[in-house]
Amino acid sequence: MLYAALAAIVGGLATVTTRLKLERQRGRRRAARQLPDGPIIVISNHTSYADGVLLALACRRMGRSLRLLATSGVFRAPVIGAIARRLGFIPVMRGGPSAAHALDAAVEALAAGEAVGLYPEGHITRDPEMWPERAKSGAVRLALRSGAPIVPVAMVGAHDVVGRRRIARQMLSNLVRRPRVHVEVGEPILVRRLVTSDTPPPGEIRRAADAVMSELVALVATLRGESPDHPSGVSAAALRAGA
Repeated sequence: MLYAALAAIVGGLATVTTRLKLERQRGRRRAARQLPDGPIIVISNHTSYADGVLLALACRRMGRSLRLLATSGVFRAPVIGAIARRLGFIPVMRGGPSAAHALDAAVEALAAGEAVGLYPEGHITRDPEMWPERAKSGAVRLALRSGAPIVPVAMVGAHDVVGRRRIARQMLSNLVRRPRVHVEVGEPILVRRLVTSDTPPPGEIRRAADAVMSELVALVATLRGESPDHPSGVSAAALRAGA
């Protein structure tokens, strides 16, 4: 709940002091100016409370309005719930008897031709170097249910806009610094080509999730000009080892 409040308030303020730069799309000579038409699942790396608003703004500049997934608890919160509904957030019903239908609302939005956004990691990365963590399987499961392609969108620099500490001081300094957030878009990924059936076993879904995350990590690496130690995302074991 605290995360939702910070993301809504801090993210909105952050856009005033941030410069978004769209980089060249892979395989194209010009910067990506348009996202694909029709239903798409936009995934991105997660480094800041401002990510959701910045990602929505970047997608808007590329011709699409983005509806982000949020846990159902956000919608029950006073004030924040109303803001989430106004922004078009989609509830994810985690846990309990409705767990099997957690992504139903997102599937319905995709069936209507909308662009749905989510963060495969499920939370802000805990890696000290700000590399993406290994993905959960939600994006792949949503793609399999809906048939929509996944479009990876890497963002680098959002943690300079809003970090985890000294948020107020950082945002005040941003009025002068105006940090730049670099954005790069990858090619659409058809997840059904990564599996052998319409109902793949858990191990196959896991491999597909890693393959999709590898594309996102590669985009992040390109923007950073570095090579990742964990090409498909930093695992929980690697985080524990580095603690």
